[in-house]
Amino acid sequence: MIDAITLLKESGAMLEGHFLLSSGRHSNRYVQCAKLLQYPDKAAFALAPVAERIREAMQAGAIAIDAIAGPALGGIIVAYELGRQLGLPAFFTERDDSGAMTLRRGFEVVEGMSVLIVEDVITTAKSSLETAATLEKLGARIAALACIVDRRAEGALAALPLYAATKIQAANWDEKDCPLCRQGVPAVKPGSRKMSLSAASPNQSFAEPAVR
Repeated sequence: MIDAITLLKESGAMLEGHFLLSSGRHSNRYVQCAKLLQYPDKAAFALAPVAERIREAMQAGAIAIDAIAGPALGGIIVAYELGRQLGLPAFFTERDDSGAMTLRRGFEVVEGMSVLIVEDVITTAKSSLETAATLEKLGARIAALACIVDRRAEGALAALPLYAATKIQAANWDEKDCPLCRQGVPAVKPGSRKMSLSAASPNQSFAEPAVR
């Protein structure tokens, strides 16, 4: 089976430059999974190992999952594809006009429902944790997290199981500590949250990353 790194490179999803992440932190690398997810076959291949590991965990009784939820925008296609492969319902949360994560469009969570939360890329898991808080208020229990790319710092989010297609290491700085800011390199924010593309973004692929 083709590995996730190969699929990301083939689709032009792995970028190098100066990026402002959705969390507000800065990085020298960015994975634009939307470039991969535009190809249904690549999305299916990338997420197949994740689905298999989750299926095995469910069969072993390690976790129970009733539904899959992904925060918009990055989690929508990932939730759908994992739901398709696992035979589970999939829905998404989204931000209201105030920026709060909400469950809308007639989606429902019943008391005690066990939910897998998924994203395309997890760095700080801000959107996943906001989705978890929203669903828990409605009575859900959060079983685990899943993603295509795990960009977390080592040891982060140990409280929940995380199933990822691949792990990538990239710099992750507070703005005040960012060496690229000190060098005067413009930052671009390619993510979906309050997206701004006022700065020119480099668009070259980078070499095989260390796995995060």
